[in-house]
Amino acid sequence: MTVSEPRYSKEEFVRLGDEVYERDIAPRVEAAEAGKFVAIDIETGAYEMDRDELLAMNRLLARIADAQVWLRRVGSRCAHRIGSRRNSGCPGSSAASTPAGRQSSV
Repeated sequence: MTVSEPRYSKEEFVRLGDEVYERDIAPRVEAAEAGKFVAIDIETGAYEMDRDELLAMNRLLARIADAQVWLRRVGSRCAHRIGSRRNSGCPGSSAASTPAGRQSSV
């Protein structure tokens, strides 16, 4: 098995992922989509959305095998939160979305 390595620093990954989401995706999604996961390729802007994060990521990776995947929830600044609600600012905290790692068979 091989692991896809990020091509960006964590800070750049966060910046690019949030930029693509806010500019291209947020204006297109509706309130009914709240809570769904969005898997975004930060290099192309391509994305997939699903209530199941793995389904969204797998569909994106099926389209773009070497995608640099950023994962986020519609209506939230992060995909998952760890800790108390007071720490839910997401980016830069332990609750932040992180580059979505993946493993693939060779």
